[in-house]
Amino acid sequence: MTWLTNTTLSDDFVALTPLAISHHDDLVEAVKDGELWELWYTMVPKPGHVAVEIERRLQCQSEGSMLAFAIVDQKSGKAAGMTTYMNVDSVNKRLEIGSTWYRKSVQRTGMNTRCKMLLLTHAFEALDCIAVEFRTHFFNTQSRKAIERLGAKLDGILRNHSKVDNSTLRDTCVYSILNSEWPAVKSHLAYQMAKYDKD
Repeated sequence: MTWLTNTTLSDDFVALTPLAISHHDDLVEAVKDGELWELWYTMVPKPGHVAVEIERRLQCQSEGSMLAFAIVDQKSGKAAGMTTYMNVDSVNKRLEIGSTWYRKSVQRTGMNTRCKMLLLTHAFEALDCIAVEFRTHFFNTQSRKAIERLGAKLDGILRNHSKVDNSTLRDTCVYSILNSEWPAVKSHLAYQMAKYDKD
């Protein structure tokens, strides 16, 4: 039996639906919003590479190492980005939430907080995870701050961890939330979401 199975996670504002090639056109439009691929320290696909990236994620999913989602804005009905459960360790019930990006127009709107609430709730309360990781480039300060705002703690930095497309080496910051920390983190995220709702 597969530990991770296709599922849809949603609230009134956002839906995380199983990624499919049918999301291609929305995701091309989304990635053009802010020219996200220009950020050298991220791995966001160029518009012409979105189909290849969808296929890569679905291939990883078929191999059991990933569960891929399209991030759908409930208001517009369009996909605004992608996210995944990745580096899946079904034996130890650990996984990473990563390979996440959002179109620029929905950044800083509370969508990321809502997505993380959905993903973390499912991970800890349905999948019974013992820990959930987040990883990001040392130079991606926006991502690091966002991860820290969730309540994740820095486990350490993997120096010269991987090669980046521009031939530099990436120092990877590794964060995690433990199952014992989840109740407090959940309360914190609910508080943050309520603040966005008032804006």
